[in-house]
Amino acid sequence: MSSDGASNVLQAWDMLHGNPLLRNWWVSDVSFYTTELPQYMLIEAVLGLGAWVVNVAAAMTYTVLVLLAALLARGSARGAGGLARALLAGGIMLAPQLGATPILLFAPDHIGTAVPLLAIWLLIDRARPPGHPGSPGLRGLVVAAVALAFAWTMVADSVVLLTGIVPLVLVCAVRALPGQVRNGPRWYEASLAGAAAVGGVAGTFAPRVIAALGGYRERHVGTATDLGQLPHGAWITFQGLLELFGANVFAAGSPAGFILALCHLAGVVAVACGLGIAVARFFRSADLLVPVFAVAIAVNAGAYLISPHARTLLGSREMAAVLPLGAVLAGRTLGERVLAAARARRWVRPALAVICAGYLASLGYGAVQPPALPANQPLAAWLVAHRLGDGLAGYWQANSTTLDSGRRVIVSAVTLDDHGGLVPYQWETDDANYDPARHYADFVVAGGPAALPGMQAAATRTFGRPLRAYRADGYTILVWDTNLLAKLG
Repeated sequence: MSSDGASNVLQAWDMLHGNPLLRNWWVSDVSFYTTELPQYMLIEAVLGLGAWVVNVAAAMTYTVLVLLAALLARGSARGAGGLARALLAGGIMLAPQLGATPILLFAPDHIGTAVPLLAIWLLIDRARPPGHPGSPGLRGLVVAAVALAFAWTMVADSVVLLTGIVPLVLVCAVRALPGQVRNGPRWYEASLAGAAAVGGVAGTFAPRVIAALGGYRERHVGTATDLGQLPHGAWITFQGLLELFGANVFAAGSPAGFILALCHLAGVVAVACGLGIAVARFFRSADLLVPVFAVAIAVNAGAYLISPHARTLLGSREMAAVLPLGAVLAGRTLGERVLAAARARRWVRPALAVICAGYLASLGYGAVQPPALPANQPLAAWLVAHRLGDGLAGYWQANSTTLDSGRRVIVSAVTLDDHGGLVPYQWETDDANYDPARHYADFVVAGGPAALPGMQAAATRTFGRPLRAYRADGYTILVWDTNLLAKLG
């Protein structure tokens, strides 16, 4: 666990203890305010404050996501066909590879947004349109609930624009053209698209209202594209898609990992086939969700391809929703086909058994690997032992150390200004921690793992020569006999 996850844990702790709007907090470009933060609050209310909150929440999120994907893939099918759909979707998601841990089983970073997204699709799927057998009579409430759910999710993570709102509006607009999609009332689909659009607009303005009320403020980052990076971005996007499905044979890391990644290629093939079927039936399917999911996958992956995130595999977290969306799409389009093939051809059942065994082996292989300690745990222990209570550090050493110490030590993030001095880093930080009337910071973490480059020289330039310098567990800790916050730029 790094400072990203630690920041969210600390924010939830602050909300739980009387600061529901996160007054004084700067968040990143994605707040997770209405998704993971309430989840973290519930976990903290039961288990207390600690790095384990990230792990427990990640396990909860992924478990719920697999179950939602299976339920949504089943759709209206019942019996063996419905079971085949659900098992195919759930099976594709069952065993993420270890390489995908920072993307799928880690601190909040878009995969959790797929939970409310799938819940919205499940609501739409279960609320049949008028004229459909079993149609409910409260369609107006369903449309209103869709608008509210999209707005709620949009507040937390604007990626829902790519994975939900834009695809629904586009598909409904195309299906509304004369001569398209003979089944199903167009006005109902138009109402759903309108609800999604209204929810997106409301969710865009809600953070501004929260900030005006004295709540958290967002730090926006640039999204400019660099077409010169397109060849590299295409290769990273391809690898990232394989990584999401546990099938990245190019970064397996070991013979065992390579074999397990080969096994996971079956899931990629299933999703690709499902996507092809969805495209072929785009104008003929009465199932609204199949074309919507196909467009969502294309829009999300395409946006990632031309974004500045497509530089490293870790950036594929921006298209994490492709995994559950693809799994559901494969289940809805291929479930009965796979079942029919298993009944008609003898070799299909042994092949499916081998694939299932490979997925389960992958799950077991990952489970028995030794766990990693939270980042900066040795630093937190050293600071507590030496009774150093408040200090400063680079971002990657700040909030993670605070959380590892159970808030017995408050380490606030700083960065370099244009003149080489230190200033508060307004990204996932609480401005109250820089107030010299509230806190007395007398140390700077000037070296060690993930240290801010040039930190020691910048600290001396900003605060003068330190009274003492310590070196412990690979870290350099500088100590003064004055409140450094009074001199912080």
